Amino acid sequence: MNPIFNLFKNKVIAIRLLFIVAILFNTSCKKSFDLYPPDKISPTNAFKTEKDLQLYANSFYNALPNGNDIVRGDGTSDFLAGSTVPAYIAGNYNAVQASAATWNFSTLRNINYFLENFKQADIPDDAKNHFEGLARFFRAWFYFEKVKQFGDVPWYDRTMEVSDPDIYKPKDDRDFVMKKVLEDLNFATLNIRTAKDPSASQINRWTALAFKSRVCLYEGTFRKYHTKYGFTDASFWLTESADAASKVITGKQYQLNKEANLSLSYRNLFINEQPKTNEIMLAAVNSLSLRVLNDANWYFTSATYGRRLSFTKSFINTYLNIDGSRFTDQTGFNALPFWTEVKGRDLRLQQSIRMGDYKREGAAAAPDFTYTYTGYMPIKFTVDAKTTDGKAENSNSLPILRYAEVLLNYAEAKSELGTFTAGDWDLTIKLLRERAGITNVSMPVVADNYLKTNYFPGISDANLLEIRRERAIELSMEGFRYDDLIRWKTAELLLKPYDGLYVPALNTPYDLNEDGVNDVAFVKTVPANPIKGVVYFVVNGTQHFLTNDSFGVMVVQNNLKRVFEDYMYLQPIPYDQIVLNPKLVQNPNWENK
Repeated sequence: MNPIFNLFKNKVIAIRLLFIVAILFNTSCKKSFDLYPPDKISPTNAFKTEKDLQLYANSFYNALPNGNDIVRGDGTSDFLAGSTVPAYIAGNYNAVQASAATWNFSTLRNINYFLENFKQADIPDDAKNHFEGLARFFRAWFYFEKVKQFGDVPWYDRTMEVSDPDIYKPKDDRDFVMKKVLEDLNFATLNIRTAKDPSASQINRWTALAFKSRVCLYEGTFRKYHTKYGFTDASFWLTESADAASKVITGKQYQLNKEANLSLSYRNLFINEQPKTNEIMLAAVNSLSLRVLNDANWYFTSATYGRRLSFTKSFINTYLNIDGSRFTDQTGFNALPFWTEVKGRDLRLQQSIRMGDYKREGAAAAPDFTYTYTGYMPIKFTVDAKTTDGKAENSNSLPILRYAEVLLNYAEAKSELGTFTAGDWDLTIKLLRERAGITNVSMPVVADNYLKTNYFPGISDANLLEIRRERAIELSMEGFRYDDLIRWKTAELLLKPYDGLYVPALNTPYDLNEDGVNDVAFVKTVPANPIKGVVYFVVNGTQHFLTNDSFGVMVVQNNLKRVFEDYMYLQPIPYDQIVLNPKLVQNPNWENK
């Protein structure tokens, strides 16, 4: 298949030799003689029973994101500021090429090999269809990731021998590949078994439908907003998305996790070892006993290990008040001190950042400016115990697919189609806001000017703006934001200034969580006699500064270079792959980077 090798540009011969060796290794020794070494199992023996198929299919799950992938999922986004920016928007094109290892096709070969051999099993046809559906689900997953990154890619639906000329085929166009992806998903959604898995670790028909709603929403909106490609069938894809989401909704197998204490309903989706399978459809399951762990606490509480990611004020401003009114409609909303602005807001805010009476191991825990730059310090994935703050020992399972996303996919697809109704609102956004404790959950009458001005100047539809607000808040940090900006063609938002909380005055200690203990002072120079326990955050006028010099909204990390040009909506094909296969044409404007 075209596996990637991390070799330098001048090692053309070595690359070709490694490429041939890899293919020979992956052909399972099968030549025209069907001879197998005595320590190997032939396909005839390996694909006999349902258990055999299940054991093989288990290998497909390695393609799914793990806990650490999810922890870092929104690292490239407009609403998180950190110590560095990803290479892709930092203008570091050598690093971009080196990081493009996702061109690797070995996962695909594993899937296609299964599809070529599974029918040898002596099992009922419905069982065969189930396993074919699983394999085709994962092939769709594989190609969706490739198309998002590269656009046109070569489509392979069979394993390759060394002599196969298609090893060095050109790319197939996006439309062809995505129609193949849809064929695979349609088969999967009709044939994978419906039974729910109590661990949320196995694909069922409902998760396949949920994923289809994601894929088709992405493709439909990409085709709608990226007009230069001349696509005319965005509505087809959006309809497919809405239909898939509707099947999940009407199937009534899942619901939003809504607990007696609404202030726990949201965060409890992300901090428990046992997934909340009433809402979580598929999870990156972690387990302390099995030593399958993630590093969420270490990543989000360390000043050196992670990227010190924190939310921006512009994003925090989008959280509604608890009564459903817009925070940004009030006079002076941008000049409220932290302890005031976070009160009386959408309950997801206090379940996403340190604020108010948040505690760790029984002790008040204010935003920690040895970690945070903006003041809006995430807690969504971190557990409140401190034992894992300095090691990769988190056992909380994290969602890959959950019902809330399905509701948002349905609402957005219907809104983009122009068919969104009051009934659709009640079925989706209303439920999400009720779970967030918001009391007035009625449909908007007027478009939100703050969202239009700061995020989506090309959107005037009040409902669509609210759906985009809801999607950003509900799915924050879960790895959706970059993809959303790409498909909406709004990646210029990645260049927004990183803004932090409002500072009333310099050289004044502030008690951010009102527990009677001062937490931070913003200064131009650290005093000679600092107050014990107070973090002195230096606003030096270059890297960090206040909008009015001695007071105002903080602008942080202003020294970090960020770039996003129109051609960057598609990423470059790795150079070594073009050396291996000269028929691969580099994506536009990347040729000389």
